[in-house]
Amino acid sequence: MKTVAGLAELGIRPASALSADRDGHAANRLPVTATLRDILPGGLPRGSTTTITSAGSGASSLLLALLAAPTKAGAWCAIVGMPTLSLAAAMTIGVDLEHIALIPDPGPDLATVVATLLDGFDLVAVAPASPLTAALCSQLSARARATDAALVSMTTWTGASMTLTAEGGTWYGRRRLRCRQLSVTVTGRGGAGRPRRTQVWLPEDLQFQATLPAADQPRRRLQVVR
Repeated sequence: MKTVAGLAELGIRPASALSADRDGHAANRLPVTATLRDILPGGLPRGSTTTITSAGSGASSLLLALLAAPTKAGAWCAIVGMPTLSLAAAMTIGVDLEHIALIPDPGPDLATVVATLLDGFDLVAVAPASPLTAALCSQLSARARATDAALVSMTTWTGASMTLTAEGGTWYGRRRLRCRQLSVTVTGRGGAGRPRRTQVWLPEDLQFQATLPAADQPRRRLQVVR
């Protein structure tokens, strides 16, 4: 894990400089894990603004799942305003902590902090203490488009390209909890038409899932929500 102060010494590339990853994702998209490809085919679009919400719990887990593939591919990601985020959970889900910058308390200039990070990071996730004004949302989304960075908000965001909603949250494990299943729905312009839903396993550990009873085996399915 790196702090913002230490990142300048590392010669971080601008957000637009990350080339296509080993899995063949287009340079204008960030890769996503296999369990998210049903609802985000091709990856997470650069320059987009995505809102993550949850019906109960699961929003933070879904964010970490979204960060796993990009950080493994070499992308730099920043998380702003989430002081209680578990780094242990992030590592378990597959996030490369060496490509994560944490800004737990951005202070009163959150918008300035996020705008600055969008100039140098591939993905910036932000959890404002209170909803931002429509004008600030518009300005930051425009900055994300200009820098080819992906902006992810953990609260309502005016004009977001799409919304990912996590529901459920069934846990599995023997003696200790080790695997979680979420139902994730994508809506909005980035959803390419009707809302779509799929089952997401966290972590994406197929070896562990193979030990589950037959009745609990993963059933990956994509369905159109009417």
